[in-house]
Amino acid sequence: MPDWTRLEEINKKFEPVRKLFGPEKRKAISVMEDCVNYPLDDVVALTRLLREIENGTIDNAKEKIPEFSKMLDKIVPVDNPKERIYLWPDGNMPAETDYTDHADYRYNHGPDFKPYMIEMLVNQDVTPKGAILICAGGDHGDATVPEGYQCAMDFNSMGYQCFVLLNRTNHNPWTSREAGADAARAMRIIRKRADIYRIGADNIAFAGFSNGGLTGEGLIENFSGEKSIKMIFPDYIPDELDKIDATPNAFLCVYGPRFVGDKFNYDGVVYPPTFFAVGREDTAMDNLNYTYPDLIRHGVEVEVHTFAGVPHGQAGAKLLDGYVKYPNFELWLTLADTFLQNVFSTVQ
Repeated sequence: MPDWTRLEEINKKFEPVRKLFGPEKRKAISVMEDCVNYPLDDVVALTRLLREIENGTIDNAKEKIPEFSKMLDKIVPVDNPKERIYLWPDGNMPAETDYTDHADYRYNHGPDFKPYMIEMLVNQDVTPKGAILICAGGDHGDATVPEGYQCAMDFNSMGYQCFVLLNRTNHNPWTSREAGADAARAMRIIRKRADIYRIGADNIAFAGFSNGGLTGEGLIENFSGEKSIKMIFPDYIPDELDKIDATPNAFLCVYGPRFVGDKFNYDGVVYPPTFFAVGREDTAMDNLNYTYPDLIRHGVEVEVHTFAGVPHGQAGAKLLDGYVKYPNFELWLTLADTFLQNVFSTVQ
């Protein structure tokens, strides 16, 4: 199992603010996770204030929470909002986590959360290069704004159909297998609709950021190739979508390699060509140095890019910063585009 000790220590540090801020933050989560359905400037301002509160003192939180509440109340959805594509039929979602108590607001989502995704598609006059299923890091929430929607907008501009995944988040509190099952289901939905999305069924990538990268491995380890949901969740009732391959054709893992010492079961796995982008000031460098040789030993095609001076969590950060703080890291987008086009050209 991964060593989550450091993350738990960080969480404990912010526990007093979290408990105070929890009710108002929980109300804001759906706005941030569906931010394409709200005025972007308003969502960005709300997200900036949320991070200021979460990273500050308890006194700062007491002062700023009323301002946050007023800002949230003023945000109104845009006309013709995009619909959520829910992943599972009612009563048939594979599950194994006993999660019923969320009174302490430890997680962004309550036990009644239903996984879904939102389309972000290119204009009809654009010929799509392929599709990317995007999974933000952390516990989603505010991370979805830069890592989900900004990155989707960046890939839209390069010609990719994009889908922002709001799955049950790995370790927050769900398991890698539950997170991976949601990702697998989303992959199957996209692949089934390939003609509608004007893409090749073998031109679909998964992009995971930080914890979203761990979700990507949860998908690959447990549900790629011939591996089925039923094999892990015996009470699950398969449907027509389960006949469709859930394996990504490419994996973009952005500062999200598995933890040092974590084991991966390659039995029966179809591990796609993989692209890593990690800043050299990111603690994920240790994870990359551990994961990369293991993938190579198992015959996985891997491309690695590291970026001098760049810390964790910088994908899409220009949206919240208001400027590009690390121009060298922005190169990961162009490099990923070239990687995907090369991979997709070999599976036609």
